[in-house]
Amino acid sequence: YVAAVYEHESILSPNPTALVDRRSALELMGRNIDIYEQQVVAAARQGAQIIVFPEDGIHGFNFTRSSIYPYLDFVLHSQSGKWNPCREPYLFNDTEVIQRLSCMALKNKIFLVANLGTKQSCEHTDPHCPPDGRYQFNTNVAFDDDGMLVATYRKHNLYFEYAFDTPPEPDYTLFDTPFAGKFGMFTCFDILFFEPAVNLIRQYNLKQIVYPTAWMNQLPLLSAVEFQQAFATAFNVNILAANIHHPTLGMTGSGIYTPVKSFIYHNMESYGGKLIVAEIPVITTDRATNLEKTPGRVSEKGNAQLPPTFYAEMMYDNFTFVPVWGEKGELQVCANTLCCYLNYQRAALTDELYALGVFDGLHTVHGTYYVQACALVKCGGFSFSTCGQEVTDATALIDFQLWGNMSTPYIFPLLLTSGITLDFADHMGWKNNYYFISKNRTSSGLLTAALYGRWYEKD
Repeated sequence: YVAAVYEHESILSPNPTALVDRRSALELMGRNIDIYEQQVVAAARQGAQIIVFPEDGIHGFNFTRSSIYPYLDFVLHSQSGKWNPCREPYLFNDTEVIQRLSCMALKNKIFLVANLGTKQSCEHTDPHCPPDGRYQFNTNVAFDDDGMLVATYRKHNLYFEYAFDTPPEPDYTLFDTPFAGKFGMFTCFDILFFEPAVNLIRQYNLKQIVYPTAWMNQLPLLSAVEFQQAFATAFNVNILAANIHHPTLGMTGSGIYTPVKSFIYHNMESYGGKLIVAEIPVITTDRATNLEKTPGRVSEKGNAQLPPTFYAEMMYDNFTFVPVWGEKGELQVCANTLCCYLNYQRAALTDELYALGVFDGLHTVHGTYYVQACALVKCGGFSFSTCGQEVTDATALIDFQLWGNMSTPYIFPLLLTSGITLDFADHMGWKNNYYFISKNRTSSGLLTAALYGRWYEKD
């Protein structure tokens, strides 16, 4: 099927904490929706059957609970009634944004997914009801090619979004399409948690995901395109990921991903939006993981010249590292219960420092979640203290096998190359109690090769 995602540079309110009226809010949102409309037309012309827009793309961000209120539409969250906002605009008040999105889908005969803020009044008898008597949700909506509202999803894992409420129960949201079957839907930070993202995929055996996001890139392990690709690979799904474009805030990175190929956009240099349209196969069955090459064991030679271990901060976590010196070698490094092993060979020696790092613990900055990670990274400079820094360019071509005795089945294989481009492993999977990833000759210089494990039970 042909899919489209649009990385949108939103027109933002100059003062998001100021209180404005509904008319002013609609005026600002209308300018963003005008751009959406042009992109829907362009995508439909290229044969796209579905288009996905980013999180916060219509209203922007940095609101307070009260300042966002005029920007909120009313949406029925129950899946009970059928409603076509374009054909039945009179059914509810405060649905101007929903109506325009519905009409775009209808006019261009395309499935459309977008993100907006929504409101729902609640009774004080409801124990979850906020003091002001209303819920405010960060919401994705999906319309079919007739403009019918076919799904809503309220973001569950909020990322410091004080304007919004967490829904009382996680939404498990999916909708059906004639061209690719069922699509699941979640938003941004949700991708790092079991509920509802992983549970949704497992429960409904989903193979297609739509994913609006407003993701701030964090190298070396959580760049948007790097993690989106790893998620598609780990769960054997297609992901249509639309990110917002604000390079000054570190926000870029969208794509259409299959487990073995990706069409991505990552641009920190220039401004403006970007439409990606690609034809991808519908995934129907689980492919067997490649296990032809199994990792060798690390030899127990009593080597007197073992490289030194050192500690450095990476992504706010205290990693234990060993330097990756010389043209080739075998290394291991351990922390807590996790041991990571690396066999490597460089095509040629370059004057770049690489290190193999391990972390097995609770990550506590910008969210709390348990991580088990084995990571081969390029350091920022020549001293050990630069390992774990954000690096975007590299020249070293390295053949490697990386493996670890991970305690969780949820492993995201990361493979990032120079210029924030993606590469694909030759082989990966479980062998005995080790998860491994191997690659002969990356397409360009290696930035990061990592096994990023999420141990959800220990969150």
